[in-house]
Amino acid sequence: MNSIQTFAVYALPILFAITLHEAAHAYAARYFGDNTAYAQGRMSLNPARHIDPVGTLLIPIVLFFVGSPFLFGYAKPVPIEYRNLRHPKRDMAWVALAGPAANLFMALLWMLFTVALSAANSHEEFFFRMGQAGVLTNLVIFAFNLFPVPPLDGGRILTSALPNRAAYKFAQLEAYGFVIVLALAMLGFLKYWMAPVMAVANAGLLLLISPLTHLL
Repeated sequence: MNSIQTFAVYALPILFAITLHEAAHAYAARYFGDNTAYAQGRMSLNPARHIDPVGTLLIPIVLFFVGSPFLFGYAKPVPIEYRNLRHPKRDMAWVALAGPAANLFMALLWMLFTVALSAANSHEEFFFRMGQAGVLTNLVIFAFNLFPVPPLDGGRILTSALPNRAAYKFAQLEAYGFVIVLALAMLGFLKYWMAPVMAVANAGLLLLISPLTHLL
C-alpha cells in the first residue's frame, strides 16, 4: 500500500484507540471518587474531547509522511486529582490500568471484526487491513503505556505498588519520563519491552477467541 492508503487504514483505529484509552481513565477516576475529568467533559467517547491538535494530529502525520522509523503522538491528558480518590495510592493504579485495559479490549473487538469478515466470506481487503491495523495499534498503545516509567500508566501502577518512601522518589522521575522513553525508543531499546508484551497480549487474545475461530 502507498502512504495515503496506509494512512486511511490506520486513521480510524488510532482515533478510536486514543479516545477509548483516555475515556477509560476518566470513567475509572470518577468511579474511584474523582470527578475532575467528568466536570471538564472528558468522560466522553467523543474523539474531539481528547484530540490534541499538535500531539494527536500534526506530529504523527508529519512523522508518518517523512518516513520516520517510529511514530510518536499523544492525546490531551485526562485531568485527575489523585487526592480526590477514596484511596489515592491504591486507586491510582486502577485508574492508570483502565487505559491499557481499554486498548486490550479494543484489540479483542478488532480481532472479532476480522473473524466476522472471514466468516462472511468478505473480500474487502481494506476492511481486513483495518482490522489488522486496529489490533496492532491497540497492542502498541497497550504495551507502550505499561512501560514502567512515570508519567506513563505503567509508571503510575509501579508507583502505587512501591512502599511510600520508594514511591515518592520514583514519582520524581515524572519530569523526565517522556525524555527517557523517547531516548530508549530512538536507541532501539524500547522494542525489548514492546515486543514481548505485545506478543503475550496477542497470544492471550487469540487463545480467548480460539473457540469462536474453530467454530467458524
